[in-house]
Amino acid sequence: MDRFSDNEKQEHLDDESKGLVASTKVNQKPKKRQTKYILSGLLGGVISAIIVTFLFTNNLIPISINEDNSTNQIASAENNEPENTPVISNDIVSEDADTASNINETSEAVVGILNMQQQNIWTPSQESGTGSGIIYKKEDGKAYIVTNNHVVEGAEEIEVVLSNEEHLEATLLGADELNDLAVLQVDGSSIDVVADLGVSGDVEVGDTVIAIGNPLGMEFSGSVTKGIISGLERSISVDTNGDRQPDWVTEVLQTDAAINPGNSGGALVNTEGEVIGINSMKIARQEVEGIGFAIPIDAALPIIEQLETEGEIIRPYIGISTAELSQVPMQYRNQIQLPEDVEGGMIVADVEMNSPADAAGLQQFDVITKINGEPIASLLDLRKYLYSETTVGDSVEIEIYRNGTKETVTLDLVEREN
Repeated sequence: MDRFSDNEKQEHLDDESKGLVASTKVNQKPKKRQTKYILSGLLGGVISAIIVTFLFTNNLIPISINEDNSTNQIASAENNEPENTPVISNDIVSEDADTASNINETSEAVVGILNMQQQNIWTPSQESGTGSGIIYKKEDGKAYIVTNNHVVEGAEEIEVVLSNEEHLEATLLGADELNDLAVLQVDGSSIDVVADLGVSGDVEVGDTVIAIGNPLGMEFSGSVTKGIISGLERSISVDTNGDRQPDWVTEVLQTDAAINPGNSGGALVNTEGEVIGINSMKIARQEVEGIGFAIPIDAALPIIEQLETEGEIIRPYIGISTAELSQVPMQYRNQIQLPEDVEGGMIVADVEMNSPADAAGLQQFDVITKINGEPIASLLDLRKYLYSETTVGDSVEIEIYRNGTKETVTLDLVEREN
């Protein structure tokens, strides 16, 4: 900022002008003498230049370059490594290329699933729904595909659509509604790629994952979305019988990778292209974004193997239908007597003849409160304990209340006979 006043500025300029004039007058010389001095200066400069050139040429004066001077900076620039300039790592580029290659290969093992149903007796089967599946095995000329049970549920015919758009007729080997898994078999002569199955137990929150599937049908087949693992061992209650009451709990991986209708049964893979989960469901509410779930491959494999070989999951069977106390019609409530300190339990609504429950002496309106000492307050508790903690052939102690009196019965678990 200029800090002079107007008068001071004028005086300052006047003083500078006087100085310039005075300087000019002092430096004025006679012309002959000035020319002589100029010629002498030029001659001296030429001689000096010749001497210096001679010394450098004969290495009599060493050249020393400071690391911080412009010569060094130019060399660094030529090497594309200027100091303090960020450089894209070749390792990162290589990792991205490897991931893309792995995902492309796995994508070929992810197929479309068409659920074909007949609308009426006069028309052939038509596409009723679509989903995704994973080719996990090829053996003896056959290929095996895992998908979700809800993708093929109710299908009269099932078609598999390969990545090259070839359609294959599929046979349903087995399905399980509780775990929401199904296994299909197709002719393997035109199938070359089988998915690599990873280990979901090694997954950590924050790991990068990719979901592969066919959102909104085959129009967007082979779509890939990227995200992270948002949570492990999430317990999600599901309704398997359509009564809007949870009757099973499934343990799933949570991810924010976009999962949409049609992705069901597709692959959730790591950056190595290994399948670590089977995409199954998402929370679809307006206020929710990016909460999808996949069945961990570690939990799915035993189910897949049993469905492939047995066609079903063999679980303990006791032979009763149950209801919660709140579901019992009012006209039957007087048939149920419970002490005031008993807050929960499952009401026996019906007992199948010649079943383990019938053999153990269970009766309608008995209230089951414990199995092997574990509290039972809902059908969910009952199934979870029986299917997770017991096997066919075990005997269990069931605590019941009958007419207000506590009793204990022993029940032998058997396999359901079809």
